[in-house]
Amino acid sequence: MGVTKTDLFSDAQNKIAVAAKAFAHPARVAIIQYLLKSNACINGDLVQELGLAQATISQHLRELKDIGLIQGTIEGSRISYCINPVRWAEIRGQFNEIFDQFEAPLMGDCC
Repeated sequence: MGVTKTDLFSDAQNKIAVAAKAFAHPARVAIIQYLLKSNACINGDLVQELGLAQATISQHLRELKDIGLIQGTIEGSRISYCINPVRWAEIRGQFNEIFDQFEAPLMGDCC
């Protein structure tokens, strides 16, 4: 979406689009799932878990951190990551708001 066109949409629409972009790559979905499954701060485990290069994982972690979905803490020379529970709840609410608007039509009442 071009920078000049985002002003055509509401703040809420722009925010959910940014969040959706974070989920738009399977590596980022896998990272999120691993963090949720681990329910703990992780660091180097992702290289072994996903089989991707450290540089690639770092790029995906940066994308997730940029939207605040994950947070990191520095431990010596390593950074450990976990889900940011506050931001997770916000994004979950944004998606639920959209999904909850759908009411399934009666059979035959849809195109």
